[in-house]
Amino acid sequence: MLDPLAVLLVLSVDPVPATNEILPQSTPQDTQHPLRRFLRFGIGSRSGHLLRILGVGFGLAVGIGNTIGTGILRTPGEVAGYLGNGWLVFVVWLVGGIYALLCSSAVTELGCMLPRAGGWYVYSGRAFGEKAGFVVGCCDFTVQSVANAYLAVAFAEFVGELLPMLAGHVRLLGTGALASLAILNWIGLRTGSRAQEITSLVKALGLVGLVIAAFTISVKAGTAFLPSNLVVHRHSIFLGLMLALQGVVVTYDGWYAPIYFVEEDKDPAKNLPRSMIGTALSCIAIFLLVNAALFHVLHMDHLAGSPMPAVDAAMLLFGGYGRQLILLISVVAVISSINAALMYIPRILFSMSRDGLLPPSITSVNRGGTPALALFLCAMVSIALVLSGSFDTLIAIGSILFVAVYLSGFASLFILRRSEPDLPRPYKAWWYPWSTVLVLLASAGFLLGSVIGDLKHSLFTAILILLSYVASVLIVREKVHPHA
Repeated sequence: MLDPLAVLLVLSVDPVPATNEILPQSTPQDTQHPLRRFLRFGIGSRSGHLLRILGVGFGLAVGIGNTIGTGILRTPGEVAGYLGNGWLVFVVWLVGGIYALLCSSAVTELGCMLPRAGGWYVYSGRAFGEKAGFVVGCCDFTVQSVANAYLAVAFAEFVGELLPMLAGHVRLLGTGALASLAILNWIGLRTGSRAQEITSLVKALGLVGLVIAAFTISVKAGTAFLPSNLVVHRHSIFLGLMLALQGVVVTYDGWYAPIYFVEEDKDPAKNLPRSMIGTALSCIAIFLLVNAALFHVLHMDHLAGSPMPAVDAAMLLFGGYGRQLILLISVVAVISSINAALMYIPRILFSMSRDGLLPPSITSVNRGGTPALALFLCAMVSIALVLSGSFDTLIAIGSILFVAVYLSGFASLFILRRSEPDLPRPYKAWWYPWSTVLVLLASAGFLLGSVIGDLKHSLFTAILILLSYVASVLIVREKVHPHA
């Protein structure tokens, strides 16, 4: 099994001294490398220069596309099973949405204040130093790479359900999806962003269409065709709420995608707040509407504990075609999420390379505006994970790491408010510091719950973080004292 963190460590064998120049130039030797010639074929290349061509439309598309996945088609049944009360179900989904909204507001201040590609790595590096930034960059890269491989496997399984003749070819289909979308993004930023806008729109319209159908199509003797589930887990109200919130927060994960592209935005001070807040509000509205639709069609006795409530509802609404409809929505959903990830994961490596923490060749950007070598490396790591067929441990580790990455960002906001009060802040977090304290404590509580609930994988996570820190000590020290 290939560990994405190990890829970063291998890439970092030959770091270069830092310079004050933000955009390093390529060397003649770089342009002669066979791999780089292949990546630049027919496109041309520059080193370190991203295209500033994006706007609010793309920000919303990548945010919504990265957030709305197949979780919303499955999680409502789990949440209803934990709570067993319709009002509490909607309260939990609203609370999760408010959490995502306050998180978005806090991180938007960081993105407008430090409008550089790379996301969480940039903020932690500025607030805590390059060693901490390297660790956060490693964690973020690991989380996103594993999630992308998982999405590719999900895509293959959905396609296999739609087309039975392709069932059983999970690795081939998953690899094909990753390779095809990587090529699409290699062509250029405009091509990748247009694909993101289209798939995000289709996905959102599909869910809205399901909601409209739920309230306009009469279901005769509706749920009589379904067995009664009513799998209500008998927990204390507090534990039930915590478990339900955990599922909801994971479903909302992805709201931060626009921050990775802030350097490529034509007017980040204006567009990033609209993209981030618009993403959170749109997802809150869609998730609440989907839950309302499922509750209206299935009622609590069939919603609670259903493994795929969206499929159950669609079959009642559309008969035998309902299952195919949900599978189609699921296929589009995972394509949109994979495309988004293949766009922003390379920006993490690009930014780390530009700061001298990885080889300078990773800053190579083709004429279409794509960090070509970084994209190639990210795609290869995800494909390797798919081909391994056994990355359950990394998925469990990723579910812990993603909250730790959140925490680094919120802590960075506190530190930078105190240490660099004069930095330009065209946008400020709502109700600071109390809103940021709230999301920081909520994230810490979520992380603590994840650690207690999975001590084995928490130990693996701690080991990975320790290894990345050791690597950061060696790399940053060598970079500061290249001749020592």
